[in-house]
Amino acid sequence: MDKVIITAALTGAVTPKEKNASIPLTPEEIAEDAYKCWKAGAAIVHLHMRNDEGIGCMDEKKFEETIKLIRAKKDCDVIINCTSSGDNTGTATYEDRMRHHKELDGIEMGSYDAGTFNWMPGGVFMNPPQFLEELGDVYMQRGIKPEVEIFDAGMLGIANYFAGKGHLSTPIHYQFCLGVLGGMPATVENLVYLVNHIPEGSTWSAFGVGKQHLPIMYAALALGGNIRVGLEDNVYFSKGVPATNVGLVERAVKAVETFGKQVATPAEAREILGIPPLAR
Repeated sequence: MDKVIITAALTGAVTPKEKNASIPLTPEEIAEDAYKCWKAGAAIVHLHMRNDEGIGCMDEKKFEETIKLIRAKKDCDVIINCTSSGDNTGTATYEDRMRHHKELDGIEMGSYDAGTFNWMPGGVFMNPPQFLEELGDVYMQRGIKPEVEIFDAGMLGIANYFAGKGHLSTPIHYQFCLGVLGGMPATVENLVYLVNHIPEGSTWSAFGVGKQHLPIMYAALALGGNIRVGLEDNVYFSKGVPATNVGLVERAVKAVETFGKQVATPAEAREILGIPPLAR
């Protein structure tokens, strides 16, 4: 595609502010970074929430506050994509992971992590079939575009299964999440494999964790995909140099333009992804 969608994943659920002082934690900080990233060229912002101790949580009120703060920004039409995972407190139920998608207005996209795996070194990322079936149904009922996150090749089959059973809308938009220990390593070879095994007519984006973010970004551009950057995935701009969300978006914009393509606006991204125009 000539138009490239840039997603900014702003905070994630894990990395503490001590690792990088620019990681936004509060609704005010997240909304401000979302606005700055939109101004810099991001069409989508991917949102996690943190509790008052800075730990990833599924707090519906914090999602609601953050969405309202973003939409209050002048002329900001960024696409809001909210996670359905990201609890690091150990207390969230599967219902907690879906509640904001069921009840809040203003969420246009939602993550759909297409499988369970060992998130090394010490956790299991639980996404059982019953949860995925209900989550897909919620997204269809609410008109939320799924962002189908693929951590390993087998998850492609899981996504195809739920789409075939009518529990996941099509065409699918895939987010290839590479470099998590327990999932597929962030190599160009693995990205090429995934791209070659998705249904025709699909859209996709990719990112690599940590130092692999640049090779995967450049490979995604070469293969005709979209890209994701942000402090959720990588906290360094270069070796030993802390990154900011805005700085990572600005570098992504330069990469897209140097490649001879154009950065998609939020309106263009909605058209590409089949998301209705934003009602203001």
